[in-house]
Amino acid sequence: MTDGSTSTEFEATGLAAAAASRLDATRIAVYRWVALHGSLAPAQVARDEGMSEQEVRDAAEALVELGLVQRDPEEDGRMWAVDPHLVAAVITGPLENSIRDQQTRLRTVRDQFARLAEFYDEGVRAAPADLYLIPGLMEVRAALNRAAEECREEMLTVQPGGTRSAEVLHEALARDSRLLGRGIAIRTLYHHTARFNSPSQAYVASASAMGAQYRTAHQLFGRVIIFDRELAFLPDHRGTWGAVVIRQPSIVHFLCDLFEQTWAQARPFSDAATDGLETVAKELDRTIVGLLAAGLKDETIARRIGVSPRTVRKHIADIMQVLNAESRFQAGVLAAARGLLPGEPSAGADGSGGGGTVGEVADTTV
Repeated sequence: MTDGSTSTEFEATGLAAAAASRLDATRIAVYRWVALHGSLAPAQVARDEGMSEQEVRDAAEALVELGLVQRDPEEDGRMWAVDPHLVAAVITGPLENSIRDQQTRLRTVRDQFARLAEFYDEGVRAAPADLYLIPGLMEVRAALNRAAEECREEMLTVQPGGTRSAEVLHEALARDSRLLGRGIAIRTLYHHTARFNSPSQAYVASASAMGAQYRTAHQLFGRVIIFDRELAFLPDHRGTWGAVVIRQPSIVHFLCDLFEQTWAQARPFSDAATDGLETVAKELDRTIVGLLAAGLKDETIARRIGVSPRTVRKHIADIMQVLNAESRFQAGVLAAARGLLPGEPSAGADGSGGGGTVGEVADTTV
């Protein structure tokens, strides 16, 4: 792109934008008067339109400069309106030419880079390791879109976290609809906390109606997307927006097995109202107790169950209060003694059972 062409593009864009910005309400009203009457009577226009005569004259002058109104050189005060389509064609012509030039250059650039794709693909096929890093967010999105387009049978996804925006889920639904329309099977794991998120509920309801399957669990092993059990995407561990792409069969197979184990233990997605807020809260407390007893930090527990560290700390404070514990360690010991840890049989003080979740203990002690 030369400096001259760049200058022309800016001038064309600037001219069209300036013309549009000059068509304010006053000038539009004056143009309408001239178009209907074939003349301009500033005093009458001012009265009818609620403006000053000077504003009318200024607007008329601006319309003449834009070419939307012409004066009769032989009859003073007579004016006629010019077809705005013709004026727009003249003003936007340079801009349209600039756009066509840019589209031509865009096709040229794409064609030039496309010639290199053959060499890149050959290098990927010959590479000894089927694992590489994509550093940037835009590149990751492009890679995921391409993988989705090339997907033949199945997409497995693990999406930790409980809150997603409606905008993100709207885009996801459009993408998943295309996959489901091609007969691709979709299975996704969420945290239980996603059931409290209204946009997630709406998204799952829509996608499920098209054949997708969704389940939730209190703990997930991390974010992953797997296509056709051949290609997997993992987030960059450094916390960037990058991703690690994995094609190595043994690693992908391991990730699929991990997904299947979690899927088998997960529950079908439903909203919190269906399951009952109390039931979901008790399950969440029971999971937190188990992680607390394992000595995990608040931040780690938060990542495991898909909530914020602040929410975790609030739950822990409530649990300690219910158990009458003075420390996190004591809370873990008391929870174990009462049979409250996940996977452990309940045991009351007399050994006859009668334990339960922390929520159940709260019901009997409060």
